[in-house]
Amino acid sequence: MAIDSVIEFDCAPKRALSAAGIVQRIKERAQAESVIASHRASGDQRPIAELHFEFSRSTPGNPGAPQLIAVNDILDYASDLDSHAHHCQTCPASRGAGAYGCVGFVRYPISALAENWLLERLPVPDEPLVWLLLKQGIQRLGYDGASVRALRQTDENRTYFELPVAARRRLGELRMSGDQALEMILGVGERIIPNHGGILLLFFGAIDRDLEAEQIQEISSHAPDIRQRTPFTLDLPANADSCIRELAALFHALYVAWKLNVPLFIDA
Repeated sequence: MAIDSVIEFDCAPKRALSAAGIVQRIKERAQAESVIASHRASGDQRPIAELHFEFSRSTPGNPGAPQLIAVNDILDYASDLDSHAHHCQTCPASRGAGAYGCVGFVRYPISALAENWLLERLPVPDEPLVWLLLKQGIQRLGYDGASVRALRQTDENRTYFELPVAARRRLGELRMSGDQALEMILGVGERIIPNHGGILLLFFGAIDRDLEAEQIQEISSHAPDIRQRTPFTLDLPANADSCIRELAALFHALYVAWKLNVPLFIDA
């Protein structure tokens, strides 16, 4: 289970397979390869055509019924990816990550380390313009963390969050929780539009925050010049775990989508 993201840059593979179809094929191929590796590690050398595994598609509150899946069927279905992968070589949305680099995943559960890392990236009063923007955004858009908190409270098996209670940080007079930080990223609907994406990049320090008021306004505008001259500045901490690395990749995808002036699709 994961948070899926897709940079919605129009391309031949998306037109042929659909963004959802690409995501599904990537995830199912990874699952099939994991099953094969597990069988081989245990000494099972049967042909792939004879391998099966149980799979259930669960959602919050619905564990899903298990189904028996043939590994070969999954690999055949995913092979469509190979037919279109050559288009990714020159695609500006690939993020330099090879074929289908426009697609990303943040695997659950969100680790305690990653939740605290998100909070640590938010601005403090020493960065007054961006801090005030954050404060106003929370008040105007109602980011109280309720949607994430509701999921966390029902997450008895710690499927989605390592922490049973959200991490917290004080930003001057602002008190922020991990629920609020995650809601700002995941609670804006299926698509993060470029204008909002630019502001999120500012809030979480993925682009430079040492800006004048006019420059901050340009970040959330359609001005192409600010997008092209603004570098991605998010660095990983020395103690980064896999969840932090995947969240950092999500921010990079958001940055690329912002530069291309296209939405970032999010399925959490």
